[in-house]
Amino acid sequence: MSQETVGGTSPSATTPPGTPGQGAPSSDPTATAANPAAAHPAAAAHAHTKDSFSKLTLGSIGVVYGDIGTSPLYALKTALQHGGTEAVTQTEVIGIISLLIWALLITVTAKYVLFLMRADNKGEGGTLSLMALAQHALGKRGGAVFLLGVTGAALFSGDAIITPAISVLSAVEGLGVAQASLVPYILPITVVILIGLFSVQRSGTAKVATFFGPVMVLFFSLIGFLGVVHIADAPVVLQAINPLHGVRFLFGNGTAGFVTLGLVFLAVTGAEALYADMGHFGRKPIQVAWIFFVLPALLLNYLGQGALVIHDPAAVKDPFYLMVPNWALIPFVILSTLATVIASQAVITGAFSLIRQAIQLGLLPRMEIQHTSETTEGQIFVPRANRMMLVGVLLLVFLFKSSDALANAYGIAVTGTMVVTTSLAWFVVTKLWKWPLVGAVPLIGFFLCIDIAFLLANLAKVLDGGWVPLLLASLSMLLMWTWVRGTSLLAAKTHRDSISTRGLIAMLAKSKPVRVPGTAIFLTSDPEIAPSSLMHNLKHNKVLHERIVIMSVKTVDAPRVSPANRYKIEPMSDSFTAITLSYGYMEIPRMPAALATLRKAGLKFDIMTTSFFLGRRSLKVSSHSFMPKWQDHLFIALSKQAATATDFFSIPSDRVVELGAQVSV
Repeated sequence: MSQETVGGTSPSATTPPGTPGQGAPSSDPTATAANPAAAHPAAAAHAHTKDSFSKLTLGSIGVVYGDIGTSPLYALKTALQHGGTEAVTQTEVIGIISLLIWALLITVTAKYVLFLMRADNKGEGGTLSLMALAQHALGKRGGAVFLLGVTGAALFSGDAIITPAISVLSAVEGLGVAQASLVPYILPITVVILIGLFSVQRSGTAKVATFFGPVMVLFFSLIGFLGVVHIADAPVVLQAINPLHGVRFLFGNGTAGFVTLGLVFLAVTGAEALYADMGHFGRKPIQVAWIFFVLPALLLNYLGQGALVIHDPAAVKDPFYLMVPNWALIPFVILSTLATVIASQAVITGAFSLIRQAIQLGLLPRMEIQHTSETTEGQIFVPRANRMMLVGVLLLVFLFKSSDALANAYGIAVTGTMVVTTSLAWFVVTKLWKWPLVGAVPLIGFFLCIDIAFLLANLAKVLDGGWVPLLLASLSMLLMWTWVRGTSLLAAKTHRDSISTRGLIAMLAKSKPVRVPGTAIFLTSDPEIAPSSLMHNLKHNKVLHERIVIMSVKTVDAPRVSPANRYKIEPMSDSFTAITLSYGYMEIPRMPAALATLRKAGLKFDIMTTSFFLGRRSLKVSSHSFMPKWQDHLFIALSKQAATATDFFSIPSDRVVELGAQVSV
């Protein structure tokens, strides 16, 4: 493990991403405009300047709405089967569908599409982007915001594992509706599809993504059409548009109504994707796709399913597939399976992006991140995370065996994330946008009450499977907390045991060590402190290069950094130069590209005569540690799993010199 590496800024303690060391204070990025109605340039605009609005809208339909778009496969069926009685009545059907409709209108449309999408961090959305924006608004008083952001990121990890399992499983279960003899093959087919899905991640999703939009357009068109056809079975279902029917069902059925509310929430899972994927497509295309196409298709389908159940109560066993004529059932199962694969793909790539952000923000150790596209930066692959997610998804499939059983595990992670998002929005609205309390309290309070109601309703399912996302989120939080705490304590220890760079330069001016030709680059998280790799080189090799570069990399609380602000060069003496490279949390620092930029800026060096000096620490438990022993061992285990600085920063391996040291934590 590298001893002196580059630092991302952690909100509670300045820590480097991926390796223990000293942090560098983050610079103040340009924040979102105080006026939320002002135009926000999307971070991905540079990649889409030539793309038409319609193409972006089509792409958002394919990627953003995969998760929420496949909810009709299981949401209403699960809610109806837990409505309180075995024989579902017309009143119960209308009440449950009313709750579904208004959950989509309030939680997705009002909260995310019309409100939260205005809270972008230079075009980027998502929990960690909102956390960074809220931290910037609060300045140094961001401890609570940091905790909320970590909680949201941890909860998303549970969602990322459950979504592929329940989505694909619910689609393949349509085979059992088409032919009862195929029921024994549902589980094996699901496993094969999931293994195949995770296996192709390494090759990238650029080519597959080309088909996402058209497939989902066809899927939404068909489910909307089927809904229109079956509304005629029982037009009385249109009464569900009146929210009073949902309120009566909720408060008139006691515990059953409250439990059903948690199952109704299945209809809005995936709403976070609207916000998280904003940077890929922009706000307007996502909003237009939802309001004018996706939302109408979903509402019509739910109404059609309800009308079918009112007309034929036996259809409650699977109203989604029973809407389809027998002759078209197998093709529709195949189309639905493709849609669920797309939904899973969106969550998987979202998890990769979240992991990259967490690494850059210093919440996780460095992991190998591969780029699967030469033109689109956002298309990445994280091998270790991919393997872990596949194992988790397969365990869930074998543990629960059906989408109905797995639905009990679904929802808690998403509702928890929504509560976090709304809470973070409070800081942005009041501190950054400067809204008066008379406007902020009613709006945020209303959304927060809805989110908390959904969360409490889902908590009723803890013993039936809801413990799964809570366990996954708890493990994720434990890992992030251990990493942040360990790197902070180790950085403080390193800082105490080090000398300043300028003090070292003054000492070297007197001792005059032997100089050798070429340039030596020493990576450090704090250019004001002499890198230990430099100290070890002097101690053991007793030489210095003609030109010494003290280089640090820091992560700012913005998604990307403009090329003009990428680097800062500060001469420290005739032979010493300090260089600071700044990156956003959505970027991956690449040393070859950075060096090319520096050469254009006038920094003179020859890569063939340049050496990179890195430190490699061997950590051991100290008898005077500030952490419990078990956490010390966990921190050391995480450190051993971290990718090397050579791989993470794409440093030419033949130009690297590593110097080791043993350090107690």
